[in-house]
Amino acid sequence: MNYRHSYHAGNFADVFKHVQLTLLLQALRTKESPFCYLDTHAGTGRYDLQGATAQKTGEYLQGVMRFWLRDDVIDDVALADYLAAVRVLNPDGELRYYPGSPRIARHFLRPQDRMVLMELHVQDAVFLKREFRGDKQVHVHCADGYTGLKAFLPPPEKRGLVLIDPPFEDGNEFERLTDSLRIAYQRWPTGIFALWYPLKDNYRVQHFHRQLVVSGMRKLLLAEMHLHTHPPVNTLYGCGMVIVNPPWQMDEKLRALLPCVLAGLQPGGEGKTRVEWLVPE
Repeated sequence: MNYRHSYHAGNFADVFKHVQLTLLLQALRTKESPFCYLDTHAGTGRYDLQGATAQKTGEYLQGVMRFWLRDDVIDDVALADYLAAVRVLNPDGELRYYPGSPRIARHFLRPQDRMVLMELHVQDAVFLKREFRGDKQVHVHCADGYTGLKAFLPPPEKRGLVLIDPPFEDGNEFERLTDSLRIAYQRWPTGIFALWYPLKDNYRVQHFHRQLVVSGMRKLLLAEMHLHTHPPVNTLYGCGMVIVNPPWQMDEKLRALLPCVLAGLQPGGEGKTRVEWLVPE
């Protein structure tokens, strides 16, 4: 495993993913009963944007920084809540640290909720355990996230969310993602699953969508953000999320939210968003 998210922390894909994660967690909080959050590719939990790796790419400058510099005029609730989770790690007002998905999720956990984090990269798992040392609501495992789904599902809380956010280094990642989701869904058909993926190879993405359609799973909501209307060939031009069992009105909320996210990331007005049911109820 060579992928290190520290090079890409806070980029456009993180903003897209974490704003939706915020929406999903806020929906789970509307009921008093406890929920469980599971993260299959958790990373280190937080990232130093002034570190050598983040500075080498500077991707956060075209991502979270564009919202950080204008957070006083953010009037969308989900965007404001997302930025509030980022501000927790930056109390002095300077954007230095970016929260990974585990830190975003931890911000929204209530005392009755629980979090299970899996990270296969040994050194990143060490950092992750250090990040949440002493936190009794957080359980960190150095393990393959796909395998972990079999071990930790269904959770005793019976409510919750699984984020599957692989690095897509492996050529058969879409296949592993689809196969693992089928197994996880069989074990926990009422759980919410959020699957992030990059937009680069149209053939692979379309095949992924077709495999989900014929899987027999219901209630599959598709959300995508394209940074470029006519992207160059073989370049990362956006990303997507498939949400299984989305909360009520999630489609309407995303149709209102994602254009705001895109406008913040692409001030020139380029790109487009897409929200549709891949498979309805």
